[in-house]
Amino acid sequence: MPRAERQPFRVYRVGGSVRDELLGREHGDRDWVVVGATPEMMTASGFKPVGSDFPVFLHPETREEYALARTERKHGRGYRGFEFFASPEVTLADDLARRDLTINAMARDEDGTLIDPYGGEADLRAEILRHVSPAFVEDPLRVLRVARFAARFGFKVARETKQLMRKIVASGELETIAPERIWQEVARGLTEPHPARMLAVLRACGALARLLPEIDRLFGVRVALSPRRQIDAGTHLERAVDWAAAHALSLPARYAVLVHDFAAARSRADLRARVGRAESLSARLKVPVECRDAARLVERSQAEVDRAAQLAPASLLDLLQSADALRRPERLATLLAACEAIACSIPRASQAYPPAGLLREALRVVSSVNTGAIAKASKAGRATVRTRDGGIAKAIRAARIEALREWKCRS
Repeated sequence: MPRAERQPFRVYRVGGSVRDELLGREHGDRDWVVVGATPEMMTASGFKPVGSDFPVFLHPETREEYALARTERKHGRGYRGFEFFASPEVTLADDLARRDLTINAMARDEDGTLIDPYGGEADLRAEILRHVSPAFVEDPLRVLRVARFAARFGFKVARETKQLMRKIVASGELETIAPERIWQEVARGLTEPHPARMLAVLRACGALARLLPEIDRLFGVRVALSPRRQIDAGTHLERAVDWAAAHALSLPARYAVLVHDFAAARSRADLRARVGRAESLSARLKVPVECRDAARLVERSQAEVDRAAQLAPASLLDLLQSADALRRPERLATLLAACEAIACSIPRASQAYPPAGLLREALRVVSSVNTGAIAKASKAGRATVRTRDGGIAKAIRAARIEALREWKCRS
């Protein structure tokens, strides 16, 4: 560290980078804590203050964030109801004690020595997520964070930590978390390797019913796959989101899988009600437009995608156009990826999903129709395809249907 090394304070690398280093994982941003310093000492050493809630400074060369060691005290409801206290008297152990989990409460000094006052290294080896102190219950957001870390690492949650999570749920403080913050944690959990673990952890403490009731109510619903086979709709959902993660689906596709109402899709429930549930959840969490649209598209089109091989040419074209696939082929790719995850995660289901290849080829056939030539011929009054009104749009549609019909005959 330039200049700062001459100052009488001590610098420690803390948090996620230390944890990931011990796990042998790549780590991104590094977090630093400074013990024994004042804001004046930091600015005198060339650091630039950037924190608003508590003193945080940017290193003059690396631009990494350095925070003064601090403690915190709860003074209101919710995850924002905290006051922070930073002073030269706050120790490293004091600072680490305010963190959520023992695996995130480790540090390395400037010589690389591991400092682990709360047993984080042992919990890493045992693959356990454990709270640092009883103050864990003061921040309701930690329920979601624990679930997300379970999705990332596949670790178990310590029994005592589960009890504290249930206490948070019972307190009603989950309701103080902003929808955008809930979405942020859920989205991050969906992109981890084991998103089903996130759902399981939230469900075990009662948080899933509070935060995502549309998803929680799927558990326990038996769905008939055949006269002799049934599956629990919630269990299928867990399998589907993990399948999506294992196959590196995009976040919009993963979200569409998450909100897909498998129980309704396999029954004769009203389509509008099914779409409405997805719309309600998307609106409440204020999800990004691409995720909302993906969920809407899957709920409306999944049944037709599954039986694409049985669709007539006109219905195939309608399906492609409903996905806006000609203008935005990425929407079709998202739809097919989500439908594949839903279908292939059924127990003993084939891992081949023929509708995906069929619809991609159908899109290629439709896209190959020379719409410019048809429009030109229609304007000249010598269209090769007869239409009732002679309209260009109808001529193009008829040509596309004919192309699909010829392709299906050849297949």
